[in-house]
Amino acid sequence: MKAARSRSREFALQGLYRWLLARASAAEIARDIELFRGFDKCDALYFRDVLEGAIHDAAAIEVELAPCVDRPLDKISPIERAILLIAGCEFLRHPEVPYRVVINEAVELAKVYGGNDGHKYVNGVLDKLAAALREPEVREQRASMT
Repeated sequence: MKAARSRSREFALQGLYRWLLARASAAEIARDIELFRGFDKCDALYFRDVLEGAIHDAAAIEVELAPCVDRPLDKISPIERAILLIAGCEFLRHPEVPYRVVINEAVELAKVYGGNDGHKYVNGVLDKLAAALREPEVREQRASMT
C-alpha cells in the first residue's frame, strides 16, 4: 500500500503532464484530479502544494535544472520533465523532506511511468540538482557516510 504523499506525487505527475501538454490552469487541473478514483487516499494538501508550486515555479525550477541536464528541457519526455519539476518543487518548498526521499520518490515514479531507463536519467539529474539546491544537506549526508 502506498503512502499518502507518494499518492500525492502520482496525482501531481498526472496534473503536470496535462499542464505541460495543454497548459490548463493549476486550479482546473486540481479540480479534475480531485475527482479521480483513489484521490481520497492521498495527502490532498501536499498534492495541491506540489502541483501548484511546480506550475507556479516552473520557470525558476527549469533555470536550476538547465545545468543538470544534457539537452534542452523541451526535448525531455513530458513524463520525466514533470517528475523533475515535482522534485525541484519539493527541493525548494519542502526542506522538511530529506533530499534522498525526494530523489527516491522521483525515481519510483520514473520506473512506473517513464520510458526505458528514464529512472536512471531522473536519478542522475536530481543528484546534481540536490547538490545545487540542498548543498549543506547533501554535504552532511555524504560526510556521515565516510
